[in-house]
Amino acid sequence: MRNITGLPCLIILLITNISFGQHLPKFVQVQGGTFTMGDEWGVSNKDQRPIHEVTLKNFNISQTEVTVAQYRYYCEATGAAMPKEPDWGWKDDHPIVNVSWQDAINYTNWLSDTLGQKVRLPYEAEWEYAARGGNTSKGYKYSGGNSIDKVGWYDGNSDKKPHTVASKKANELGLYDMSGNVWEWCMDIYGSEYYANSPKNNPTGETKGDRRVIRGGGWGLNASFCSVAYRYGSAFNGELYDYFGFRVASDAKE
Repeated sequence: MRNITGLPCLIILLITNISFGQHLPKFVQVQGGTFTMGDEWGVSNKDQRPIHEVTLKNFNISQTEVTVAQYRYYCEATGAAMPKEPDWGWKDDHPIVNVSWQDAINYTNWLSDTLGQKVRLPYEAEWEYAARGGNTSKGYKYSGGNSIDKVGWYDGNSDKKPHTVASKKANELGLYDMSGNVWEWCMDIYGSEYYANSPKNNPTGETKGDRRVIRGGGWGLNASFCSVAYRYGSAFNGELYDYFGFRVASDAKE
């Protein structure tokens, strides 16, 4: 049985008062704690094992994946080019796609300057802890429930495309689409055996490697890829797919 401990209540802090369809992401503050990270069900790839205890400090994470409208606003502000348009066209309330890890980093650097605070991608351990529901987790296999159809868009219900963010059920922290819709880039360098050596406190990934962690599954994949524990490593600057996107994070003010 998975064990999650921490302070007794969740503090939700809206860092910006921006709605889903507007220009900037909305953040939720996640209260730190200790949890068991990895594939507790024993059904996935060995890179999700061994399960191990991780303790995290408080952090902020965006309530949804960065949307097309939010990414376009950044492009218009900086002169950056929009990514290649997907077959279904750009829809403002869809998650942005066809972005590399470096594209996501460029966005976080701009958002840092815009908000006057350091914004980054979530670390992999932060991502999994948030997807599980933080210290209010109910132990679900997917982010927000044990039925993938209720919480995420995957190959069984997506009609081969992403969908409006926050159109499925939120998880315990009020976060959306952490299972399915699009894969989400993380900060960490990927290592297939990293869990055997991962530090307990605030792990940040391997120190060397040419792939970055990507999490959450997506609209074109089956449900097994959408579990809260599933992880994958993708080339950080060369892989562009219409099922790759991201959400953003930052350290919480103590």
